[in-house]
Amino acid sequence: MASFYSNGKLLITGEYLVLDGAKSLAVPTKYGQNLVVSSIQEQELVWESFTLKNERWLQVVFDLPKLRIMSATFDAKEEGGDDTLAENLQKVLLEAKKMNPTFLANREGSYVKSELTFARDWGLGSSSTLINNIAQWAQVDPFQLQFNTFGGSAYDIACAQHNTPIIYQLKENKPFVLEAPTFDPNFKEQLYFVHLNKKQNSREGIAKYKKFKGNISAFADEVSALTEAFINCSELNDFEKLVVEHEQLIASIIKQEPVQSVLFSDYFGQTKSLGAWGGDFILATGNEDTTSYFNQKGFATVIKYQDMLL
Repeated sequence: MASFYSNGKLLITGEYLVLDGAKSLAVPTKYGQNLVVSSIQEQELVWESFTLKNERWLQVVFDLPKLRIMSATFDAKEEGGDDTLAENLQKVLLEAKKMNPTFLANREGSYVKSELTFARDWGLGSSSTLINNIAQWAQVDPFQLQFNTFGGSAYDIACAQHNTPIIYQLKENKPFVLEAPTFDPNFKEQLYFVHLNKKQNSREGIAKYKKFKGNISAFADEVSALTEAFINCSELNDFEKLVVEHEQLIASIIKQEPVQSVLFSDYFGQTKSLGAWGGDFILATGNEDTTSYFNQKGFATVIKYQDMLL
């Protein structure tokens, strides 16, 4: 039996611009995904994925060693109710096998149980934690596995592997990761994460961003400077000013109104979108009244900073 674990992620600064070389601040979460592999007598790979509540939402049986899908059972409410769940998993496994031909080559059967420790719609990295776990199992480079399958910046892969905040940057399409343990705001008790009741498709957000035709390099430099300012910020008022500046900058690029303007114009603190705008979690500054404010607006999941991050 072999077991693997990967951390979830949140991107605090640099959304979208991280794809174009901006320095971005990302943080691993206390939530993640487990992967346990055990041997079975049958010459096949049986994969089962479970939710936080131990409910199975995906079962796929592959033949070995070719990894053809023999059967698939999945939650029809997700991903349009089609076979993309099983096919995406097959795509990752085949790519891992291509990168390491000895992976799953001895025809020994395996049972794999993958289990999230966060709700599937939270957007904390169900795909990135899966890829990082499979990469560990297959003994291949997780960044390359991500680039070869789902694409993106792969900052989430870096979070899966680190237990402190990180500065992430792509240089000539290669990932550079610098741990940033100094990002530990003394006002963290006034920071909250609020779920917007829907999961954002990051690939769709990236596609919209790529339609922008402006001077990306200049904006990337601005975001890099903002990232450094976020890390070194020691006062809540200054932090809130940085949030506003960052939101306005991204809004000017993607031509989308900041979440504060759209949903929370009467909020007494500041809010910031994280990752692809329009879903998943936002960051909010606030106080003891923050949870009740968002609850009254219909947003039930409000998590304190220290309860979310490692």
